[in-house]
Amino acid sequence: MSSVAVLTQESFAEHRSGLTQQQVKVTALNSEEENDPPTYKEAFPPLPEKAPCLEAAQEPSGPWSKIRPIKASVITQVFHVPLEERKYKDMNQFGEGEQAKICLDIMQKTGAHLELSLAKDQGLSIMVSGKLEAVMKARKEIVARLQTQASATVAIPKEHHRFVIGKNGEKLQDLELKTATKIQIPRPDDPSNQIKITGTKEGIEKARHEILLISAEQDKRAVERLDVEKVYHPFIAGPYNKLVSELMQDTGTRINIPPPSVNKTEIVFTGEKEQLAQAVARVKKIYEEKKKKTTTIAVEVKKSQHKYVIGPKGNSLQEILEKTGVSVEIPPTDSSSETVILRGEPEKLGQALTEVYAKANSFTVSSVSAPSWLHRFIIGKKGQNLAKITQQMPKVHIEFTEGEDKITLEGPTEDVNVAQEQIEVMVKDLINRMDYAEINVDHKFHRHLIGKNGANINRIKDLYKVSVRIPPDNEKSNLIRIEGDPQGVQQAKKELLELASRMENERTKDLIIEQKFHRTIIGQKGERIREIREKFPEVIINFPDPAHKSDIVQLRGPKNEVEKCTKYMQKMVADLVENSFSISVPIFKQFHKNIIGKGGANIKKIREESNTKIDLPAENSNSETIVITGKRANCEAARHRILAIQKELANITEVEVSIPSKLHNSLIGAKGRFIRSIMEECGGVHIHFPTEGSGSDTVTIRGPAQDVEKAKKQLLHLAEEKQTKSYTVDLRAKPEYHKFLIGKGGGNIRKVRDNTGARIIFPTSEDKDQELITIMGTEEAVKEAQKELEALIKNLDNVVEDSMVVDPKHHRHFVIRRGQVLREIADEYGGVMVSFPRSGTQSDKVTLKGAKDCVEAAKKRIQEIIEDLEAQVTIECTIPQKFHRSIMGPKGSRIQQITRDYGVQIKFPDREENPAPVAEPALQENGEEGGEGKDADPSSPKKCDIIIISGRREKCEAAKEALQALVPVTIEVEVPFDLHRYIIGQKGSGIRKMMDEFEVNIQVPAPELQSDIITITGLAANLDRAKAGLLERVKELQAEQEDRALRSFKLTVTVDPKYHPKIIGRKGAVITQIRTEHEVNIQFPDKDDESQAQDQITITGYEKNAEAARDAIMKIVGELEQMVSEDVTLDHRVHARIIGARGKAIRKIMDEFKVDIRFPQSGAPDPNCVTVTGLPENVEEAIDHILNLEEEYLADVVDNEAMQVYMKPSSHEESKAPSKGFVVRDAPWATVNNEKAPDMSSSEDFPSFGAQVAPKTLPWGPKR
Repeated sequence: MSSVAVLTQESFAEHRSGLTQQQVKVTALNSEEENDPPTYKEAFPPLPEKAPCLEAAQEPSGPWSKIRPIKASVITQVFHVPLEERKYKDMNQFGEGEQAKICLDIMQKTGAHLELSLAKDQGLSIMVSGKLEAVMKARKEIVARLQTQASATVAIPKEHHRFVIGKNGEKLQDLELKTATKIQIPRPDDPSNQIKITGTKEGIEKARHEILLISAEQDKRAVERLDVEKVYHPFIAGPYNKLVSELMQDTGTRINIPPPSVNKTEIVFTGEKEQLAQAVARVKKIYEEKKKKTTTIAVEVKKSQHKYVIGPKGNSLQEILEKTGVSVEIPPTDSSSETVILRGEPEKLGQALTEVYAKANSFTVSSVSAPSWLHRFIIGKKGQNLAKITQQMPKVHIEFTEGEDKITLEGPTEDVNVAQEQIEVMVKDLINRMDYAEINVDHKFHRHLIGKNGANINRIKDLYKVSVRIPPDNEKSNLIRIEGDPQGVQQAKKELLELASRMENERTKDLIIEQKFHRTIIGQKGERIREIREKFPEVIINFPDPAHKSDIVQLRGPKNEVEKCTKYMQKMVADLVENSFSISVPIFKQFHKNIIGKGGANIKKIREESNTKIDLPAENSNSETIVITGKRANCEAARHRILAIQKELANITEVEVSIPSKLHNSLIGAKGRFIRSIMEECGGVHIHFPTEGSGSDTVTIRGPAQDVEKAKKQLLHLAEEKQTKSYTVDLRAKPEYHKFLIGKGGGNIRKVRDNTGARIIFPTSEDKDQELITIMGTEEAVKEAQKELEALIKNLDNVVEDSMVVDPKHHRHFVIRRGQVLREIADEYGGVMVSFPRSGTQSDKVTLKGAKDCVEAAKKRIQEIIEDLEAQVTIECTIPQKFHRSIMGPKGSRIQQITRDYGVQIKFPDREENPAPVAEPALQENGEEGGEGKDADPSSPKKCDIIIISGRREKCEAAKEALQALVPVTIEVEVPFDLHRYIIGQKGSGIRKMMDEFEVNIQVPAPELQSDIITITGLAANLDRAKAGLLERVKELQAEQEDRALRSFKLTVTVDPKYHPKIIGRKGAVITQIRTEHEVNIQFPDKDDESQAQDQITITGYEKNAEAARDAIMKIVGELEQMVSEDVTLDHRVHARIIGARGKAIRKIMDEFKVDIRFPQSGAPDPNCVTVTGLPENVEEAIDHILNLEEEYLADVVDNEAMQVYMKPSSHEESKAPSKGFVVRDAPWATVNNEKAPDMSSSEDFPSFGAQVAPKTLPWGPKR
């Protein structure tokens, strides 16, 4: 196949300018020679003769050698996976399923970009783009994961294996990457010399070739490489590699010919020198002979027929080579060329050509008309129907094209005819018994029609025995197609349209909620979202997939319900946002009770006034940290108040102690155990060491003055000990004994410390080893303390059993809540076991088992609890049922707090859902009163209003007061009606903020009532603050109204429109500065609005500011009126030089002389007229400057024009006569009186190419 390029004289001249003088005969530019066209050889000089093979490596001379190739950083390669080698062959799932997942994974792993396409033969084409390394890695992954793997072995001497592996395995890795295979080399201790290669056939072939090359290079025998043009390799190999095999057998030489898929020309010979020389000579002889005798013909064969010429595994090509001795070269599959080249002896070419056409036409292509919607049914589920035909006729390829109403069949003629008949029968049958319908449903409803996990659509499919095709979301198509039994299609259509109609009446709303809050709104195991869904059952709430990082939550349902749900969720989110800030405050444990206050009064007050949640550690916890949660400002305020209480209560001081930094780590101890023990011993002072590496020796101690002094002494004493002598011993004791060893308030352990002077450190809950007790100090003190502790531990190990009497009525208190009280006793008293008699038995005997001391202490504690129970009373607190929910608080938080603060039990009555109406008193016969009626007291409280409180009397009374304080009350506040909408705020944000801040409910009257009364409901303690806050807001709004009126003052200035651009300034810079400086709005007249006065500028703002802005504008106008404009004649040829690149030079001149310079536009009557505007003295100076520049630049222009006379005129100045293209004389196709285009199919017009032209190197078969 040849191509013709029509060149114009200009482009040809440009082409020839790149060649050397020797290659181009330069002709003088005169009219005679211009009219006489050049000869073919002059116009197209032949390329230099091809150098012999062995010298081919030398660089070509001439201009081409100067061009250095630039390697692109991003490359693109196309890999093909034939149908038979595809791992995933499901045609229905192309672009989805496992294959797509693998491609995405490869893209993520390697950073390369993959594009998949399906060839007509169902082979897979994969285009990979990216950096070379990424492409190679991706190729290896593709081969391993998308292509079926074969394996082969290659045997090379064991001593050559290390050369295949290379240094640090680099050679092997490179080879695996290059060939996309897995190469397994036997271990050094394995006697086998077989190397196993796993991968595609093509990859195995390449890897085998490369391994044999490496082996050959390392072989002690001679190795020779012969460069033979690729096109002659088939003649050397012979049909089915017979010729090369014979040659190898005859000479005993190993000959390695690169496979067709490897673009290498060298043939490698390995063997004994004499035999090798013989083999090389014979190959050279074949090569020289074929080079002289063979010729080529090029024929056009349809691209679709190339595979039939190649045959399975290239057998047809080998068959033609065997029969005719002619090699057939097929263009690669990724090339669009249809030209097949036959290379061989002239007399054999005809026979070979016949064979090629016979092979190409041995298969036929036919088509069957079938509506595209029936294709799926013809294929059948998982291709079952089609499999019946393909199994009978495996050589027939059946292709379905989406959107086309035909099926294409390809294969041997007889088989195609049989398959065609069968498919036509199938199509006829399907048309008779199948129907389809198409309906239009807005694509946004499609996923709702499908339902969760396809529930809706699957039900319709199963019920009506139809197939429903809903387009994917990315297509944005509204068309839904139903196919199947005619009756089922109609029923399914009716149901789908009904569903769609119902959905159209629904409302969908997108709610923007930050993704970080989604999990909180959903709640643990979906508890919170379930509550919302139960509250709004008609609303469907859809959260986005966490992987999508989307903030959009979709609500769908009836309009009113969606609105209510939106408001509810927005309030929830607002609460989450505002109340999610948290701060920790370390407060000495002894002051916690003061911060809580009597009956929790102090902490409650701080909580209410700062509107925060304050969590204190449990009494039995070692933690000193109080956690405050809420709005940031509120948290800071609460923290300040808590610290102030601590400061008032105690003489908190802060001292600095200097201790060498090298001792800091040893004083802190492992995970801070040592320093923590000092802080605990000294009343929980806070000791702060400088950061490691800071070099500072200063240690800060903060706390009550007495404790700080104690801690300071201890630290200095320990530091001194550490510097002189330090001794450590570890002891082990069961964790349950630790609390008992420490004693209540640390009494026991303090006693040991005081006696011995040693420091004893117990493990914290974070420590891994819970049995380890560390003793530190001087050797003598440590040993003494060890002795005392070991005695105590030994005593604890001495288990005894004892019993005590406990009245059965109190048993329940100890065993309720899964025995929580008993668990607490066990924790505190060395794991003592307390056993109460089984319920049902009337025994009062309680058994205790454990260490003797622990048992005694536990008995004492149980007795204390019983005394408390004996003193317990129950009182009633009457509060109307309607307030119970408010008193309980969210999730019962308020009631839990009272229970904790006062140590009481509170029980609310059962809710009375439908209170019975008060009945009229029944009339009694004979004037007698009803027997039951006389005891009824109308003033007695209802059972549903009585709250029961149990505990010690004084605590119960305090708890009752606390409960009554939680009953909400209502007050009214008068607020002008016109301010109500500002108080409510945008979407209710203002009123919601106030309700949250003051913990009250604020009710604004409906607009139609025109009422000024706003009601506030809440706790008595909060109402005054809420009322004050509301009135404060009213004052603010009234002040804003007054300010708004003052800000709306308007002023008009009359300014000639010609000055407007100057007042506005470049990109509005001047006017923006005036607006900003005077805080006003300045409006210029609209040029397009003729009704507006074009000289009026309007200024809006405060009166004082508007007048100041007017003065600023008039000042600019005054300056502009003083300016003059002068025209100066400036040669147009120097304009560009004066203006400069992007106007940089002229801007500099204008800034320097404070003038405006305007150049004429193209097409102006006087192209040399330049206008200069500014103050008179500035204009004169600027004109002088630009005239000087003109003189300087004009000299250069004149010089350039003088030079142009001697220079060749530019191409655009030459004659613009229409070009006939490029004409040459004595061309090979030129015959007498023949002006028409040559016939490309004629061998006379296109004779065979000469030997001096290197034939196009093409692989003689496609990649396999």
